[in-house]
Amino acid sequence: MAQVLPGGQAFTGSPEPARIAPAAAAGAVAATLAASTVLWFLNSPRPATWLIRRLGSAGTRRLAQAMARHVPDGVSEVLDLQYLADHQLTYLDVFFPSGVQHQAQRLPTIVWVHGGAWIAGSKSDVANYLRVLASSGFTVVGVGYSLAHEYRYPEPVRQTAAALQYLQENAERLHVDPDRFVLAGDSAGAQIASQLALVVSDPAYAERLGIAAPIARDRLRAALLYCGAYDLSLINAAGAARRRYEHSVLWSYTGFRNYSELPYIGLASVSRHVGRDFPPSFVAAGNADPMLAHSVGFADVLAAAGVETDTFFPRSERGLPHEFQFHLEEEAAWTALTRSIEFLRRHTD
Repeated sequence: MAQVLPGGQAFTGSPEPARIAPAAAAGAVAATLAASTVLWFLNSPRPATWLIRRLGSAGTRRLAQAMARHVPDGVSEVLDLQYLADHQLTYLDVFFPSGVQHQAQRLPTIVWVHGGAWIAGSKSDVANYLRVLASSGFTVVGVGYSLAHEYRYPEPVRQTAAALQYLQENAERLHVDPDRFVLAGDSAGAQIASQLALVVSDPAYAERLGIAAPIARDRLRAALLYCGAYDLSLINAAGAARRRYEHSVLWSYTGFRNYSELPYIGLASVSRHVGRDFPPSFVAAGNADPMLAHSVGFADVLAAAGVETDTFFPRSERGLPHEFQFHLEEEAAWTALTRSIEFLRRHTD
């Protein structure tokens, strides 16, 4: 049947489909993908988590390799001990002076929790630094833990508590002195270590968090805390880019977009809960560290509570970055290491 077109012209064939220019089609697809990506970032922390892991891993590997040349001879190790079954990444590494390898000697034990914004990182990132520490006469343990978003807050704290329990049960063969523990960490690991130190030192806090203290308070001699996040409310004082970054990682770690409104997650702000029984603490951060305000504020809170507190906040015209202590080519990093060892010996000898 003929179709009458505008103007009275008859058309008896099939209508020709509309043609879309290739460039317009490509633009439409690109716009759709861009809109979908924006919506994904707005409605889930997963894309930001993936991106942060990808961007951070190469730099972290380079830093770990740079520390290798500073590791002295005479350090023995036992790697990849599984301290908790049926969980991801729940392995630990143990480093100690080679002189005690075939002896029953037990040494003051530093339990170090690695950083990575709760969503990235590995115990291998800090292994060379821990080897350097062990060469000074300590048993040093690097703890791996499950990362967000696969596991949520406060699972890393619970897992690190399980690592302490494992070390107590295997103290003799690992040269661990269970009466002389130090909890240590960097960045997110410092927050985890400080939160576990609070669990050990404050039974009421431990009950509210729902994690039992794995050791008696008198066995925890000190805390060694670098570049940590101790007050989640400080995210609001950061610049816009930093605020978006921190919001993404905390959303991923806690599982809640409105984490700042939830009292249980507020327990992660350790500086708001510490009391006089918190262990003696060494707190450090560089002058260009975006987490500097956390460390300075936390040290002030500890001192006000009557906790023995040693601080190191070095300055440099170039600016000392986040995790400055791992940049062992810098004088400030060696000063931090020397002061850390002095602090550790003072509280564990």
